[in-house]
Amino acid sequence: MTTIPPAHVRKLLRKIARLRVLVVGDVMLDHYIWGDATRISPEAPVPVVKKHRETDTPGGAANVAANAASLGATVEIVGAIGRDLSGRKLLTHLASRGIVFDRGFLQAAPTITKTRVIVRNQQLCRIDTEEDPPRYRAALASEQARRRLQEKIAKCHGVILSDYAKGLLTTGLISRITEMVRKHGGFVSLDPKPSGGNESDGLDLLTPNHKEAMELAALAPGRDDPTDDAKICRRIWERYHPRNLVITLGADGMLLCQQGVPGARIPTAAREVYDVSGAGDTVIAALTLAMMAGADIETAAQFANAAAGVVVGKIGTATVTPEELVAYVSQSP
Repeated sequence: MTTIPPAHVRKLLRKIARLRVLVVGDVMLDHYIWGDATRISPEAPVPVVKKHRETDTPGGAANVAANAASLGATVEIVGAIGRDLSGRKLLTHLASRGIVFDRGFLQAAPTITKTRVIVRNQQLCRIDTEEDPPRYRAALASEQARRRLQEKIAKCHGVILSDYAKGLLTTGLISRITEMVRKHGGFVSLDPKPSGGNESDGLDLLTPNHKEAMELAALAPGRDDPTDDAKICRRIWERYHPRNLVITLGADGMLLCQQGVPGARIPTAAREVYDVSGAGDTVIAALTLAMMAGADIETAAQFANAAAGVVVGKIGTATVTPEELVAYVSQSP
């Protein structure tokens, strides 16, 4: 397996430390209840979980921002955070990581929260707290909010759009942000959620997983050949024109594509997989930063692949530090 040399990783990390990036998207709080289950409830055929502890961490677009900050970039985030307990927890986590959040974007809608119940390091269930998409769309609906957003874009080297189909991002907003970024010569990437109906055109980087890529290409799994890389890449290029397309394939690694032409397949760098929660957030953060730092698509993919390899070896939504990343690639065969 081709891996990125440690010296190259160190060089990219030094460049990344000089970058300013803005993350815009569906921010969340990932809440965890950790416990054990040794008996079945007499009330219903479900396990009784004895809670040991609770933790929380940034999720969704906030996890993208956390990963970018952990890799050394200067990060600001724009999203719909509520004036509630989850919102206060999320703001505390962001501040502790040095991530800037403009409190002018605080909302009345509740902060999107995913609560996962973990028993013996296995997820038992997930409980989501959220409102309908229009409640979160309001965060960037006003002209005043969009002028504030434009001011932030002017001060950064690039923008990462993180779409979880929760409502903040719309086709119109993605188009407007892209125009703003282009005006200032920046880089713009998107981790898409096709089920939300948003579209984009001419972005620098698009990072769907395989299922999302099939949806973007308007191909039906089971009826169209899911292994036809050329067809998938060509269809996405015809519809959305991303300069760079990286399709994440889980255990099969990544497929790279430029201007509709499939390129290399990068095998997964993961050695142990404990939890894939948030791995896509790590990938888009690392890919974007590496490309903004001057890496070509294959080098950036190897960098991001190694970063994801570290993260999936941890339990829960996680990030990777420069030290962990260098150590990881140093141990590669």
